[in-house]
Amino acid sequence: MFGLFFFILFTPGVSEFLCTSPDLEMSYTFCDSTAHAFMFNLTPCSTMNRPVWKAALSWIPRSDITFLKVVFNVWYEGARALHWKEVVCSGADDEYVECSTLKGETIATEFDIKGARITFPKGDYNIILQGFSDDSENNMVICLNFTMIVKQDSF
Repeated sequence: MFGLFFFILFTPGVSEFLCTSPDLEMSYTFCDSTAHAFMFNLTPCSTMNRPVWKAALSWIPRSDITFLKVVFNVWYEGARALHWKEVVCSGADDEYVECSTLKGETIATEFDIKGARITFPKGDYNIILQGFSDDSENNMVICLNFTMIVKQDSF
């Protein structure tokens, strides 16, 4: 298993390399120009015969997380392949303990990315992950732009 543990006080506009393997390369940038305290770890760095990716995230938000809406967009070779929205924190009876995080506190969590069960065709993927502190999607608290290059077909 290959993973890259990465902590950063991010310099805006600079692409950060996550991992590389014979079949996959991943990197990301932040969409905005504000520095972030952020860590992301992904194992294994492969799309071949991997039913689940393990991810770890550490982040110090710039505002209280009482409401959080996540917007996830995936483009494959320039065409939109997926658009998904989810209210993760609503402020009442939230499933995730991270939903009560206050500005300046550290969110540290681990989770599975089960989408790795999908067979990714060879090619270039652009993944935009946005987090908003309001339902109208006007107040962005974080935005990540991932680049994923699948070097070989897994089928």
